[in-house]
Amino acid sequence: MFQFKPASNTANLEACVAMMKGGSKTFFAASRLLPPRIRKASIALYAFCRVADDLVDEAQPGQAPLDVLRERLDAIYAGTPQDHVEDQALSMVVQQYELPRHFLDALIEGFAWDAKGRTYNSIEDVHDYAARVAGSVGAMMCWIMGPQNTETLERACELGVAMQLTNIARDVGADAALGRIYLPRRWLIEAGVQPEVWLKNPKITAGIKIVVARLLEEADRLYKQAQPGIAALPPDCRSAILAASMIYREIGVQLKRDGLDSVSTRTVVSTTRKLVLLASAWTQAAWIRTAESPPLPLQAIQFLALHNQNTQASAQWAGAYFPNRAMPQRVAWVFDLLERRENERLQGRQRLHS
Repeated sequence: MFQFKPASNTANLEACVAMMKGGSKTFFAASRLLPPRIRKASIALYAFCRVADDLVDEAQPGQAPLDVLRERLDAIYAGTPQDHVEDQALSMVVQQYELPRHFLDALIEGFAWDAKGRTYNSIEDVHDYAARVAGSVGAMMCWIMGPQNTETLERACELGVAMQLTNIARDVGADAALGRIYLPRRWLIEAGVQPEVWLKNPKITAGIKIVVARLLEEADRLYKQAQPGIAALPPDCRSAILAASMIYREIGVQLKRDGLDSVSTRTVVSTTRKLVLLASAWTQAAWIRTAESPPLPLQAIQFLALHNQNTQASAQWAGAYFPNRAMPQRVAWVFDLLERRENERLQGRQRLHS
């Protein structure tokens, strides 16, 4: 069983906690309600990811933040982290959980794509982007929670991609204000929208609504495909992840109720509705079953999951019992983590354009 060792490394973890208090109050408050066995690891992981994101977003011409981050990861995985508290804390996570490096490499690559203003012509291109900025997070959280087999990691990555597609559908207007389009450009052209022309005067149109609806349909497909993977998670995590999935999926449902206008408004799910979904997840989690015939995984996420063939890790959780006294709060952490990632993405681009 993986456990953090009480030693001098505690100071680095506390420094990461302080970092979260100062810059990520929502995340920090919710993270304290995670199951204790993964709470510190999650904070350490998130602290490094936050710093990496900022380093790429705030890079000046002539700087090479990706090279810097790769050097820092080299040192972390060599067991000689640089003198940054987040690096030293992440080194603990790497050692204790044997966290595969390619998860973090993928996330950093996604940050780089944002910074470079990469364009996405096909839905497969959007899948590739979402796999890096969100599928990688799903994989890392799944790994830390316990299951490390390929099939469960695939479902976790697909859930992350589904959530990112929901984010993209919801934030069309916010992205356009920063000169960015994440909707598949081929879909836009098929719907009669010329991307570069539309960006000069972004307004809600029938064509934009058609593409947003298509993207939500693709997200729904992936939510359904990912759901059986929740049954393979440790019992104390299942309700939380199911609720996060249901709440994020509800954003798409609400967006449809709002007439698919994600240009002039940003869709939110009401607190009342979230509470209903929390209660529903509490009861439904016990009935979720793994798929008898696993579906073909999304091609974009296979590079994340196929490195890992450790099927024993998943089995060790199957008969375990973990008290589930704080499920709503744990749901808040999972939900807020993804909300924060999306908000920071938008805010980071605003800094670049200000």
